[in-house]
Amino acid sequence: MTYEDVTEYLFSQTANYENQGAIGYKEGLETTKALDEHFGHPHQHFRSIHIAGTNGKGSVSHTIAALLQICGYRVGLYTSPHLVDFSERIRVNGTPIPQEYVVSFVENEKAFFEPLHPSFFEISTAMAFKYFSDMNVDIAVIEVGLGGRLDCTNIITPIMSVITNISMDHTKLLGSTLEQIAMEKGGIIKPGVPVVIGEATPETRHVFDALAQEVGAPITYAEDKPAIVDYKVLPEGFIHYKTNRGVEFDGELMGLYQVKNTNTIIKVIDGLIKMGYLSSSDNEDNMNKGLKEMNYAFTNVTNITGLKGRWQIVRDKPKVVCDTGHNVGAWQYLSKQLEALSCHQLRIVFGMVDDKDIYSVMNLLPKNATYYYTKGSTKRAFPETSLKVFGDQFGLKGECYPTVAKAYEAALQNATSEDVIFIGGSTYVVADFLKSRI
Repeated sequence: MTYEDVTEYLFSQTANYENQGAIGYKEGLETTKALDEHFGHPHQHFRSIHIAGTNGKGSVSHTIAALLQICGYRVGLYTSPHLVDFSERIRVNGTPIPQEYVVSFVENEKAFFEPLHPSFFEISTAMAFKYFSDMNVDIAVIEVGLGGRLDCTNIITPIMSVITNISMDHTKLLGSTLEQIAMEKGGIIKPGVPVVIGEATPETRHVFDALAQEVGAPITYAEDKPAIVDYKVLPEGFIHYKTNRGVEFDGELMGLYQVKNTNTIIKVIDGLIKMGYLSSSDNEDNMNKGLKEMNYAFTNVTNITGLKGRWQIVRDKPKVVCDTGHNVGAWQYLSKQLEALSCHQLRIVFGMVDDKDIYSVMNLLPKNATYYYTKGSTKRAFPETSLKVFGDQFGLKGECYPTVAKAYEAALQNATSEDVIFIGGSTYVVADFLKSRI
């Protein structure tokens, strides 16, 4: 089998939530445990940090991986979904898993895993853990796929758990209230393992407190004593942060939502320093010194880890930006940032998938933009014609295009050098856009 054959097999022959939606979601850990036992429990051969949450998981995961790598660790990174190629999901020190390894894994193990009928994500997770073990990583940063309690990554016992935030997303699978969703995502809280909560609400805090108390997990809320006390966006494309300890540094990842993510990351850094993973001392001077030394990781996270699609600027004049924010929680930040842009005309290439709160997201969209409604390459894509119907209700002006490439081409042809083109609404829209540029 070629690499293309293998990836096509994985996407087409297994249950796959990303393409099929709820019918492709397989909850429970039985198959994962069977795969884990077959491969000799590879996740026990390395330390891990487990990251869940509605938004921000990817940015937080990649930045923590970059920080650990700068500090000399051999770091595994497992995230989802990918934007351009499957290999993006599984990295060691920023390098994607080799295509040869993916082919060999599937060819050699098909006879074992096919009778189990594993999902795409279960196979991917088993592959990631086996690869990290084979590559002798010191620490792996593991992003939850969906939820937490029943997610197949949840067989690990990490050195630290992180929950970025909770908002209404995947309600058909995780629950219809913030408390229910928090209970599912809080399922990654393990006995005695410190947990950092990035953002909490009155509805979710008591859930996290109860879960942590039940298993004796030390819990830290990043918002209670914010590490970030001030920030400003720099013209050269960074966010300059000031911390409550007088330390200042620049962050490469743009987007107003990154301020919350960065506050969470600093609390994780503090925890790792206290645990001895980033320093042998827990005094404040040493924490400040460590944060200054790690400034390089914050300013180079995309080069270190290969992160894409987070307020990613891909062109100037006209400025072209793409972002994978795809739910209400993300658009509460994105809309404000788009409305604040200084440009002649804002043009938005926009598409969503059918299991999101589309009406609420579109209610947040900037009214001063021209829209290019489209759909990503997934069976879950919401029809662009239906998006236009919603858009008309909210007074948004726009037209429909059958593909992301055609929508972007139309936006680019209509744009002047002083315009801004934004591509987003769905991870699949951003993925199609980036693929079309290859």
